[in-house]
Amino acid sequence: MDNAAIEELFEPLGPVSIRRMFGGKGIYHHGQIIALELSTGEILLKADAASAPEFAAAGASQWSYEGKTGKAVAMPYWTVPDEALDDPDVMGKWLRLAYEAAVRSGKQ
Repeated sequence: MDNAAIEELFEPLGPVSIRRMFGGKGIYHHGQIIALELSTGEILLKADAASAPEFAAAGASQWSYEGKTGKAVAMPYWTVPDEALDDPDVMGKWLRLAYEAAVRSGKQ
């Protein structure tokens, strides 16, 4: 996905900055990383213990990868719920949850 398409998708939240990282992109709002775009073009939104249950209830999947020991390593990023992809208002809800999780994490 090109940067203009990402900016349009994230428009309900406000301006974002996009930085290349690990073959994909990090998506930031007010200096907080709120999402990733994987090299496959898939967008993942940040979640935490407070918001992950909402993502799971909406049918989103948590991103994980196979660690060095062969066990899955769960990351704090979730797929965008299907209902959000065609509705900017619904997308705005999920983007706000991702931003709130980023702020709570205290990482930039």
